[in-house]
Amino acid sequence: MNRTVIVVGSGPTGLLLAGDLAAAGVPVTLLEKRPRKISNLSRAFVLHARALEQLDARALADELEAIGQPLDRLRLFGRLTVDLTTLPSRFNHLLVLPQYEVEKVLLRRAAEAGVDFRYETEMTGLSQDAAGVTVEVRGPGGVAESLRAAYVVGADGMRSAVRDAVGLPFPGHSVIRSVVLADVLLDEKPETLLTVATVGDAFAFIAPFGDGYHRVIGWNRAHDVADDEPLDLDEVREITRLALGRDFGMRDARWMSRFHSDERQAPAYRVGRVFLAGDAAHVHTPAGGQGMNTGLQDAANLGWKLAAVIDGHAAPDLLDTYQTERHPVGRSVLRSSGGIVRLAMAKRPWTLALRAALTTVLDHVAPARRKALGQLTGIGYTYPAPRGAHRLVGTRAPDVTLADNGRLYEALRGGRFVLITPEPYEDQDTRKDRLTVERWASDRRTALLVRPDGYVAWAADAADRKEIDVALAEYVG
Repeated sequence: MNRTVIVVGSGPTGLLLAGDLAAAGVPVTLLEKRPRKISNLSRAFVLHARALEQLDARALADELEAIGQPLDRLRLFGRLTVDLTTLPSRFNHLLVLPQYEVEKVLLRRAAEAGVDFRYETEMTGLSQDAAGVTVEVRGPGGVAESLRAAYVVGADGMRSAVRDAVGLPFPGHSVIRSVVLADVLLDEKPETLLTVATVGDAFAFIAPFGDGYHRVIGWNRAHDVADDEPLDLDEVREITRLALGRDFGMRDARWMSRFHSDERQAPAYRVGRVFLAGDAAHVHTPAGGQGMNTGLQDAANLGWKLAAVIDGHAAPDLLDTYQTERHPVGRSVLRSSGGIVRLAMAKRPWTLALRAALTTVLDHVAPARRKALGQLTGIGYTYPAPRGAHRLVGTRAPDVTLADNGRLYEALRGGRFVLITPEPYEDQDTRKDRLTVERWASDRRTALLVRPDGYVAWAADAADRKEIDVALAEYVG
């Protein structure tokens, strides 16, 4: 039986997924049409709490925390301050660092786990049958080859060749056209780590790379031109002055680009043995910085499920839960990021009134603020639970302290389920490769089974050994 998974695309989503599969002992081939290098021309600049928790479960978060810059407050719409220190997470902040730093650590992990990287290799065709998937590729020098796999995951971005190959549409529309982007040096350092403002028809955002350069993103509603219209630094300066009052002495642009921002989502994340993740499955506006974060969580959700099915520890229908769990999250992110950008650029009286009302609610109503913060940072999302399940099933498991081995997210670093019990529990030896057993450090009496992606699979308030045995047989295999 073929156990290989082919992952197409070596961005953060593809790298995390490939690393997870390889660490679980699944053979992985990663196809990337670009040459082998980490590009510094990346658009993503922030990691939110839930993505950092996923990286913590892979022993990568502390390394990124050491090189990134934490931000514990966000300003929205000019007058709303969002306090991130209230987040119930070890990562009660937003971490500012460019996407390529995330890619570096994920690439290293995937390589160490044994992923077979195929650079300068483009997928040219795909067909599937009941037993597997055949992928046609064109490698270096134009050499054609056929590869065979049990499953294929398209993590190849907005213009996904995998999505096109399985005939999935990508419905949606362009939200903003003629967004300008530039990487520049600044003579004047901005007062805040992330500088963002909207004034009239202009919007501008400035974030540091960490190497002296800053990324500037801007938009002028009054200057709506095609993506291929020439762009010079004077236009970027003008937009920045309109939105922020000054251009901070920007100079020496090493890269400039003009692009449009879309809101799109594939109707299905799975077609047979082929899956979509990250930007291949959903794209949205940069507002809120949720793109890369959502893709990383797609990968964390799918990886352990593929490994469990391939190794025969779970039935194939487990893979259907990827769609039921992640598609609603992608839809929610589309709505929230789109809502932020529309309210930020509000001009009509009714939209300005709506923005003012929302700001007042979030300022003064704690439950509404917690819900909004949970969506923005990813820690508030839950997955569907079976009827009659314990109230914790489907929720994100917080990073609780354990009696013998530190924290939960340290225990998750083996890529296994984690069972937390009030009393010592000895499991059968046959599950030791996919189950870690821990005890509460507190006097809590709940038995909790946490999935490899940090969500609760099963819980019971006063379970005996027999109930735990049954739950492990059902969920761990």
